[in-house]
Amino acid sequence: MKTGEPSDAAETVASKHPTFAEAFRFWVKLGFISFGGPTGQIAIMHAELVEKKKWISDSRFLHALNYCMLLPGPEAQQLAIYIGWLLHRVWGGIVAGAFFVLPSMFILWLLSFVYVTYGNIPWVAAIFYGLKPAVLAIVASAVLRLGSKALKNQVMWAIAAAAFVGIYFFQLPFPVIIIVAALIGFIGGRYWKEKFYVLTGHGGKKSEQSVIDDETIAPAHAKPSLVRGLKVCAICLLLWWIPVLLLASWLGPNHALIRESIFFSKASMVTFGGAYAVLPYVSQQAVEHYQWLNAGQMLDGLGLAETTPGPLIMVLQFVGFLGGWNQHGVLSPLLAATIGAFITTWTTFVPCFLWIFLGAPHIEQLRGNVKLTTSLSAVTAAVVGVILNLAVWFGMHVLFPTSKIDWFAIIVSVLAFVGMTKWKWNIIPVILGAGAFGLIYSACLK
Repeated sequence: MKTGEPSDAAETVASKHPTFAEAFRFWVKLGFISFGGPTGQIAIMHAELVEKKKWISDSRFLHALNYCMLLPGPEAQQLAIYIGWLLHRVWGGIVAGAFFVLPSMFILWLLSFVYVTYGNIPWVAAIFYGLKPAVLAIVASAVLRLGSKALKNQVMWAIAAAAFVGIYFFQLPFPVIIIVAALIGFIGGRYWKEKFYVLTGHGGKKSEQSVIDDETIAPAHAKPSLVRGLKVCAICLLLWWIPVLLLASWLGPNHALIRESIFFSKASMVTFGGAYAVLPYVSQQAVEHYQWLNAGQMLDGLGLAETTPGPLIMVLQFVGFLGGWNQHGVLSPLLAATIGAFITTWTTFVPCFLWIFLGAPHIEQLRGNVKLTTSLSAVTAAVVGVILNLAVWFGMHVLFPTSKIDWFAIIVSVLAFVGMTKWKWNIIPVILGAGAFGLIYSACLK
């Protein structure tokens, strides 16, 4: 059989509901290949879950993504929790969300330890030098795929263009763009329904083959109830705060690790708009107010976080590590740094499970609501514009790192883009190959 030819057997297997073990293996793999920040991670999940595995349809994927974009915290991880929860209930969401973070948590802890011990790591920078243009290609292909699915008419194109112009040229806050888009969709759905009611699916070959397709009703575990909501709140809040309280009872309320716990717990409540929106605030507080690290170390931490898979907001773990290392008190520097890294990651990501497990059942029940659908159609179009903004921003930094063009980055980007869109290359070989090319190329320049 030639590459790219359809296989009836493969389609039949793809349409079957994945076992928990199959999903577990995928979420573990995703944790190791989710490079590129939210745009790259959403692109990878769309390619794997919608197009390749057909575990979820386009409209259901976008419906979940729209909700996650409205929440504080890393939207890509929350999207993984949402889809994992839809497929395999609470434990499916826990596995999807946990393994989205765990690989990067351990990798970044190791890189942080090497950083404070030996300084900058040239070979890591060399690998990421090759990864960046490959991630740019992944993001570019995602913009094309999502745009072709969401921008069904000139009105949706106009909303996407307006969102791009607003955030790229006028630096409008991300939440403002999403709220305005939702209002436009709500009003437009009342007076111009045929232009705004575009995320309905209407069947179609791919949709019918998806495990969770456009016609699939919400499963029993996705039905909201007051008792369930109270139970979710109680369990998540206890899990969120028990480690903080235990730490405070051990070290006292004035230790740097306790201040980190409280600060990052508050940050997790207000981090709308993704990592790029919250990093200036965190940087100012961590560097100038708490003095957990200096400005140069903050920039180095951002580079290390970009080097690892997982959410870019993982840079907060580096801040927690350096804060514990520099203000260790009665503990050894390594122990304090390790606890600081753990408690920062814990208070940053545990709230994400609360937002999904509490709110997703209500979002599922509203999926057939026409007013909500028209609003989310406009939000989806705006999200395409926002992702395009991040792609352009990322592309400018990758292809034009200085005043001169980087021809190596252009060659790798074009090769990866053509390979994935025309020759259907898998993402894992692209990432591994690009990292190896970066390492070899950097070694040849020495």
